[in-house]
Amino acid sequence: MHIGVLKEIKDRENRVALTPTGAAQLVAAGHAVLVERGAGLGSGFADGEYAAAGANLVDAATAWGANLVVKVKEPLESEYRFLSGQIVFTYFHLAGVTPSLTQALLDAKTTAIAYETVEDGVGRLPLLAPMSGVAGSMAPTIGNYYLAGFNGGRGMLLGRVLGQTFGRVLVIGDGVVGRHAARTAVALGTHVTIAGRHRERLPELHREVSGQFEFVVSEPEAIAAAARSSDLVIGAVLVRGARTPAVVTTPMVAAMQPGAVIVDVSIDQGGCVETARPTSHSNPVYVEQGVIHYCVTNMPGAYPRTSTVALTTATLPYVRRLAERGLAALHEDPGLAKGVNTHGGAITCRAVAEGLGRTEVYRTLEESL
Repeated sequence: MHIGVLKEIKDRENRVALTPTGAAQLVAAGHAVLVERGAGLGSGFADGEYAAAGANLVDAATAWGANLVVKVKEPLESEYRFLSGQIVFTYFHLAGVTPSLTQALLDAKTTAIAYETVEDGVGRLPLLAPMSGVAGSMAPTIGNYYLAGFNGGRGMLLGRVLGQTFGRVLVIGDGVVGRHAARTAVALGTHVTIAGRHRERLPELHREVSGQFEFVVSEPEAIAAAARSSDLVIGAVLVRGARTPAVVTTPMVAAMQPGAVIVDVSIDQGGCVETARPTSHSNPVYVEQGVIHYCVTNMPGAYPRTSTVALTTATLPYVRRLAERGLAALHEDPGLAKGVNTHGGAITCRAVAEGLGRTEVYRTLEESL
């Protein structure tokens, strides 16, 4: 199998989909690894390290021409021309990005395998979890930074000073993102509220986060009340493959304190805040309803070394399986098969098709293979 590794071109995206160590393992297994020159530099991996691992350093077009292309983020419009019948393995978030990408994948009959919908044997999302953990851990510190007066924030430092607690954080969602965000916020010493859908998870949250938080059931009235008094609201809602529902409405945002901050980690899938719209690392925030919104769609790219190592540790076994077995790997691993979002000109993930309003081109994977 020829495996292409691309240099990411999304704004300030410095992660890479394969480390030199991973390349060496694939080469040792008899595969040809084609790494675009400079692909690993942002994560601290020099071209020479890939060459020493046995990879071939190539241009973008050659890497895209591989049977299996591995990336970190979804192809951007300038890359659509490279799409063909190859397998592309990356984060797609198709229900939350421009519909033109899905159409390009359909037109090219690309097999799009999305990290975010691959499941393990017990229904978890093993390839989404590493970056969810990074983004969740980042969210409270990002929010704290934008709360500073010099950033237009309300000047509230989240933390504990001489035994006195300052600030309030609302975390909406109790999955991987929410748990990491809550744990970091609790460690800062601020008051933390978690809004979750399942009160029976409370003992588990106490074990994984701490006992120092308040829990409310994620219903409109409870979210609205908690948001009004919060300095920072962190959106951590996930509906697998589908567009995220807006659980924080515009009136809720308008009722928040002037200079408060929203960090919507759910923005990849459309965002869980009605006033949220995608931003970039170059232009990360905007103000609406008097509230600062941080909605960067590739948050973990801010810490590329940590993120690359964490991500590739999780993805490499799947890359090896696809390299060795091709599409036959989908028959052998039902969890990997759930990662297939498009194949043969059809959308093969129902949540994506429904989120985009494209059910007319939906086929089950079995029907499309």
